[in-house]
Amino acid sequence: MTKLISLAQLGWRPIFQQTLTLEQLEDGQVARVLGVDRERLLLQTEQVQWHEPAQKRWLSLPMDERPTVGDWVWLKPDTPGTLTLLPRQSLLQRVASGTNPKPQLLAANVDTVFIVSSCNADFNKARLERYLALALDSGVMPVIVLTKADLTDQVDHYRETAQSLHASTPVVLLNALDEQAAITLQPWTSEGQTVALLGSSGVGKTTLTNRLLGDQRFNTAAIREDDAKGRHTTTARQMVRIPDGGWIVDTPGMRELRLGDASEGVDRVFDDIVELARLCRFKDCNHQGDEGCALSAAIDRGELEPDRVRRFLKLKRETIIAQENVWERRQRYKGFAKVVKLAKNAKDLKKR
Repeated sequence: MTKLISLAQLGWRPIFQQTLTLEQLEDGQVARVLGVDRERLLLQTEQVQWHEPAQKRWLSLPMDERPTVGDWVWLKPDTPGTLTLLPRQSLLQRVASGTNPKPQLLAANVDTVFIVSSCNADFNKARLERYLALALDSGVMPVIVLTKADLTDQVDHYRETAQSLHASTPVVLLNALDEQAAITLQPWTSEGQTVALLGSSGVGKTTLTNRLLGDQRFNTAAIREDDAKGRHTTTARQMVRIPDGGWIVDTPGMRELRLGDASEGVDRVFDDIVELARLCRFKDCNHQGDEGCALSAAIDRGELEPDRVRRFLKLKRETIIAQENVWERRQRYKGFAKVVKLAKNAKDLKKR
């Protein structure tokens, strides 16, 4: 199927060309990964779009070195085994849910992330902070998009609360069913730009994607009335071109977002707390009421919200755990198991 499109329209940047040799530019061609499944990649060049069988050698590499949606690759189309992954400008990834904390790739070379929430019971500051940390750590510009603004009389409350999480992040309120929604988001969806949508199930991500695309390309599902939570409607990642010329990546809804080593992103979301913590008397301050703790003093003066500090410390602990290697993680689990055992033995002694 012929698809005439320029590299610039695909999102190509001059910096990518600097990673290729003259010989590669003459002997092969570059393509962008528009979709990924277990057995093949959907590739797009200036002239054609096709499915390329996934090479088994990728399975032996770390997850973050495998191709994902949005990646740029170089290959000789008629020569198997030549596909090469080009260096990325950005990479969105999370830690997969479950007991085995493996990284899960979401999208690469994304310019903007629409962090989608809704103006109802789904709105959650802690969850938004997680998404912000993920985006900022990945080198992607975040935009908080609050949907279902037409269904509340507290629009200003939602806007101000979202803006207070990170002052430099744009906050947009809209009705995803309204044609005006696509116009509101045009500054981030122009030709060659790539945006990804992140958010929980049921917040209107797929509805918003369909609005941007101008058709009902993806399935939607109604939310539950009792808790405003929704069901997953997107099950695979793919890049689709929108009428404004940009590209959109609609990712599956996330009931849980576990951060990996996103310490830099967390520090940027809570940059005011990080700066204040530098004034603590001791460098190893735990910020739990320690003597000389600048954060505790600020809370006592009413300058910091205790809940916000707790959320910051929780995310910092999570990123520290993510930095552990396998041996360190096993040692921590063994230490925890020993504490549990000692506590159980002490309890048994009291019963005797």
